[in-house]
Amino acid sequence: MKLRKITVAGVAIAAALTMSACGSDESDTATKTTTTTSAAAETSEAIEVPTAADLNALLVQGLDPATPLEVKSAMVEGSEQDPELINQVAAAAKANNAEVTVLDPVIDNGDGTASGQLQLTVNGQVQQGGVPAIFVPGENGTWKLSKITACQIVSLAQLTSPACPA
Repeated sequence: MKLRKITVAGVAIAAALTMSACGSDESDTATKTTTTTSAAAETSEAIEVPTAADLNALLVQGLDPATPLEVKSAMVEGSEQDPELINQVAAAAKANNAEVTVLDPVIDNGDGTASGQLQLTVNGQVQQGGVPAIFVPGENGTWKLSKITACQIVSLAQLTSPACPA
């Protein structure tokens, strides 16, 4: 039972950048995904695909309790739907000595988004399997965790959020 709790906590850490990512119903989510992909495609020439090091720096900042909530929330697409979720996840990560690392390579998906694998480590032990993640361009040349990935991680971590349908 304790191993399951630690594994769930590890997945929850990945949710640190997930905050509140999904829309309220399936048709709404599909529309938002299409809009996001179109907007991302329009900006894909203007923004360089991030490196794993870039995304790892984002994760470190997102999990740091000293980082202001408004800064953390800006790291996840759609986080305004549940801005406090990131602080809950960061607290769970700290309590379980968990870390999340984006592995190389980060891939240009050709549609203005990028993807990579998240590796979860809890109490120094690497968890089995990675978590695929999609990143979308944000403002001022930054990158964010996508809504779709955020809700997948929230679900895997057995967390609930008003931003992600049950």
